[in-house]
Amino acid sequence: MVEAAVQIPTLQRQRCRLRELRPLDAGSLQRHADDEAVWRNMFEGFPSPYLQADAEAWCSGGWRDGGHVWGIEVDEQIIGCVGFQAQAGWLRCNAEIGYWIGQAFWRRGISSEALGLVTEWAWAHQPELSRLCAGIFAWNEASQAVARKAGYQLEARLPQSAFKAGRLIDRVVWASYRNPASPVSSGAVTMPT
Repeated sequence: MVEAAVQIPTLQRQRCRLRELRPLDAGSLQRHADDEAVWRNMFEGFPSPYLQADAEAWCSGGWRDGGHVWGIEVDEQIIGCVGFQAQAGWLRCNAEIGYWIGQAFWRRGISSEALGLVTEWAWAHQPELSRLCAGIFAWNEASQAVARKAGYQLEARLPQSAFKAGRLIDRVVWASYRNPASPVSSGAVTMPT
């Protein structure tokens, strides 16, 4: 049986618009992703250097292997990504969520707005999910602040649990839990055509 393609709706608030990635987004995505400060806080598999070919592969459909992934658009350019991937089997009520934006857009509230939009969408449209979690390198205080501002709670500290940039480092896990009484999203949602 062939699995249906994931439909990525457009989500929007004041600071950003989230939408499906397209091949024409590769140039913008590559400019923002090819930055050591971005790579330093990303998990294994995020290329460095981030080449145009990497961006083209991702924007031409490679993102579909990552579950639900949105491009973060500001000023009509893709400046990063946000998304989640649900686990399977008896852990299918959990999904790992992640986000990044280019350094030129840090500290503007864009990431926390994008994370909040995707979290609200997940609760409204993914009924099996009860927990979204973000694994973050402990040194990344800014990303932890993003999760906190989006309503996530510090769930765990994982000392000496990963290697990054040749160092053994600590990680933290921030999580959001489904609230059965929570209202439907206040963000605008449209499905792609």
